[in-house]
Amino acid sequence: MSEADYRRVSAAGETRLLPGSGIEIIRDVELSAPPDHVLFDFDGTLSLIREGWPEVMVPMMVELLQETGTDESAQELAGIAANFVMALAGKQTIYQMIRLADEVVQRGGRAENPLHYKQIYHDRLMRKIEARREDLRTGRAAAESMLVPGAIAMLSALRERGAQLYLASGTDEEFVREEADLLGLTPYFGERLHGAVDDYLSYSKAQVIQRIFEEQEIDGARLLGFGDGYVEIENVKSAGGTAVAVASDEAGRSGEADAWKRQRLIGVGADIVIPDFQDWRPLVDYLWRGA
Repeated sequence: MSEADYRRVSAAGETRLLPGSGIEIIRDVELSAPPDHVLFDFDGTLSLIREGWPEVMVPMMVELLQETGTDESAQELAGIAANFVMALAGKQTIYQMIRLADEVVQRGGRAENPLHYKQIYHDRLMRKIEARREDLRTGRAAAESMLVPGAIAMLSALRERGAQLYLASGTDEEFVREEADLLGLTPYFGERLHGAVDDYLSYSKAQVIQRIFEEQEIDGARLLGFGDGYVEIENVKSAGGTAVAVASDEAGRSGEADAWKRQRLIGVGADIVIPDFQDWRPLVDYLWRGA
């Protein structure tokens, strides 16, 4: 199942903050039953291990585009690459590499298989983040330092309320599982951790949601989703669920919502926007108040 490109379907009208919190209500949520199946994105929503990935992907693309012999400057190419990289953020990484291949061909170059480009990117990204992973493995860094603030408290609160937790990522599944282990997240999800595979059409977040519905025999009203990418927000809303946009400030962990993410995720129908999970208690109280 192919993942659709970003398409704005709504805009924020008058919004409000829950008193004493950073929780922005875009449209009021009234649930008649507890949201007992909860889907999370991974990178940027829970994990910060891969923070800074665009600073790896965009320069790589500039190098490859320059090899076509284009007369565009490195600065021009960086702007072009950054635009489509961020426009496709939230989809599986392979979609950005498919676009890169298209850009190479447009400049008269011979494109490689997008999986080849994905491997180059991944090798470079791993060099950037391997020290972070090693610090987690050895205990030099606490997992909390590489999690969106409040993530563990939020997961614990949901589990205590009997919710079944699922994780669906655009990152390759083997690395999602490794990094979930390093961050202490695996006990919350068990085997319900899903990530990208080379046969990208055989995996999507929408397929994960459909499988939840079929296996658990529930409808969308029982589904709650958290994500900092448009794909999971769009998929949860399309399924009839409640979508919470995590507009995380990945680099600064400031507790302030990232303005670009906020606008982007409201545009695909997010019901609620949060900067992180530090206000987990009023959020859970709000969502469960009538259920």
